[in-house]
Amino acid sequence: MKHFKWYNKQDALSLTKLRRFETKLGETIHLVKDSKDWRMLLQNHTAQYVLFGIPEDIGIKANSGIGGADTAWLSFLQSFLNVQSNDFFSGENILLLGHFDFGDIQYLIEANAHGPEEKLQAYRHAVSTIDDEVEELVKSITESGKLPIVIGGGHNNAYPLIKGSAKGWHKKGQIPLAQINCINLDAHVDYRPIEGRHSGNAFRYAAEDGYLEKYCVIGLHENYLPQNIWMDIINNPFMDCITYEDIFVHEKRSFIQSVAHATGFTESTMAGIELDLDCIENVLCSAATPSGVSALHARQYVAFSAMDAKPAYLHICEGATRLSDGSMNNSTGKLISYLVSDFIKAHNIS
Repeated sequence: MKHFKWYNKQDALSLTKLRRFETKLGETIHLVKDSKDWRMLLQNHTAQYVLFGIPEDIGIKANSGIGGADTAWLSFLQSFLNVQSNDFFSGENILLLGHFDFGDIQYLIEANAHGPEEKLQAYRHAVSTIDDEVEELVKSITESGKLPIVIGGGHNNAYPLIKGSAKGWHKKGQIPLAQINCINLDAHVDYRPIEGRHSGNAFRYAAEDGYLEKYCVIGLHENYLPQNIWMDIINNPFMDCITYEDIFVHEKRSFIQSVAHATGFTESTMAGIELDLDCIENVLCSAATPSGVSALHARQYVAFSAMDAKPAYLHICEGATRLSDGSMNNSTGKLISYLVSDFIKAHNIS
């Protein structure tokens, strides 16, 4: 994996604000001592959760979106490593690996591709390179019996997460076929046509390639659901959705009832837990919304899914602290930190 940057203990401590009489997560979290033997370390390590970042916006730009999703990882890490390590939550069961850096690919595209269409095609080609490296890492993590926790980046990364975890959990003997289900809290279904890889079609590629069995979306916005994709959902017994309008406008069922429906729909095998931050009201994203679920709903979603589903991985994506249009919000990383800690706490209880 030529684009992966491994962290050591000093990297974690450099982002941790040490205080007398207190212990922070950055002091207790585990790190890789020798990146040359990382596969062997994964197999032998006692930590249950493996955390890494994919700070890129190539997939979003390949979907004609606003760049900036590459900024969330560092903001998250600074917040997460400064969480108190206590009886409620400890870093003892978490292995922090590092992050992917695809800056060289971004630079080559910006320097050599001319015109919007040429750049679009170059970005879509580059996403396939990202897919291969992310899949390799996730496959190694899951076949060692550990749960990946992945912070993006664009939602394009759902495809290699599904593919890599399906292969890894199958090899580990946890699932009979190299195929998993997915639950996605998202304003969009991300099931656009196969037209080259980007952030809007990860689940379509995963389904077409046979790695995704059942797929359920919660909080889908009816205003942004293309008719052809709606017909796909209606006609496919392995797909389901509950729209934002049905939950919050028409109140056909409560939010927790909707999440319970999704975990029930996908209970046949392990399920990837996906959370696109563009579904949360006023969170900085390429497709930010003034009308969405609350941060509390998002926290309830990851906690309930961790307890009631059989998680294959957790993926939180699309958030940003700074977009390429100049918009800024420094609280995004702290929100992701809450979501990750909620998931791990709930999964430990289950």
